[in-house]
Amino acid sequence: MEAVATSDFYGFTDLLSEAERSALSRLRGLLQEYVRPVLDEYWERGEFPEQIVAPLVDAQLMEPAEVLQAGERPTGLYAGFRNFELGRMDASVATFYNAQSGLFRTTVNLGGSPEQVAQLEPQITSFAYKGVFALTEPEHGSDIAGGLATSAKREQRDGEDGWLINGAKRWIGGAGQADVLAVFARDKADSQVKCFLVPTNAPGVKISKIPGKTSLRIMQNADIELSGVWVSASARLEKINSFADVAACLRNMRSDVAWIATGVCFGAYESARDYVAKRSQFGKPLGSFQLVQEKLAHMLSNATASLAMVVRLTQQQEAGIYRDENSAMAKMFTARMLRETAALAREVCGGNGILLENSVARHHADAEAIYSYEGTHEINSLIIGRAITGVSAFR
Repeated sequence: MEAVATSDFYGFTDLLSEAERSALSRLRGLLQEYVRPVLDEYWERGEFPEQIVAPLVDAQLMEPAEVLQAGERPTGLYAGFRNFELGRMDASVATFYNAQSGLFRTTVNLGGSPEQVAQLEPQITSFAYKGVFALTEPEHGSDIAGGLATSAKREQRDGEDGWLINGAKRWIGGAGQADVLAVFARDKADSQVKCFLVPTNAPGVKISKIPGKTSLRIMQNADIELSGVWVSASARLEKINSFADVAACLRNMRSDVAWIATGVCFGAYESARDYVAKRSQFGKPLGSFQLVQEKLAHMLSNATASLAMVVRLTQQQEAGIYRDENSAMAKMFTARMLRETAALAREVCGGNGILLENSVARHHADAEAIYSYEGTHEINSLIIGRAITGVSAFR
């Protein structure tokens, strides 16, 4: 973890086992070899570089060989630093990987029956069964808990029990590359939210890329139409029976996004640090100027505080402590620190900070998407406010 250690002033990576650090070092090398050379081209094109998928999948990052061969199991801190490393390289790549390793895997593991989890978990970790999390709708984002409009109705076909699903989803990342969509729909019988694994090739499913994005341009987000889509009863995840169950999934997922935000924050800082070390003005390296050093110190402090928060959050969760306000605070804080740090990174690079070749521009643009997805700043603030006052300001 040498590259991280130069920025990890408080030694948070020392909390990892030697085997975990070895796996993460391998990931960093993989990202540098296969991902970094294509990022700028595909970001500008607004396309996903499909050639990076095989190296990421073959690396078996969810069940790394180094950790298993040491007789260990991957810890929550390892999973967090995996997201950190992916985010440090690129937010879109981290979001793509986390769509499988975080969002979809968490949904199945928390929402599926023991039999469903036993069947699907090995296929998910190997990417043999690719899925995405489909909750947000065209007209419902922050108010999705009460506003979710996609419907599900029990219906038999050819003597087989099943469900008929109608509705629409929006901003679903990676849908075009997935085998199934984890679709959340409201049961017409009891008005409770259920979750269904809907094949992307099922009749009535239409997936369309959202064009014109200025953030997360590499990640392919989609609009999804569900028109008379029928799935068998076995496609329903049996332990998701209300939005409270969905909220339990989100509680876990926000920690993943906070780790990604922290990684991108370090990526922005390190890109700026490297730039000012090689760029000279007035006959001196930019990094030798007092005002530049102050901004670097500010950026690193933001990143370090974020890392401290996500490490502690993960330690609590591994101890069985899951609180909405804790994950909300981590997501709110790390995304805000990322936004500020990316702006400072762009600032110290001057006009060259808007060039993709210096890396800062990607982080600067992508910070805006991270600031809003998986819970906006305002909604997370209200979750924390509810915990502080005992009074909910939203429903």
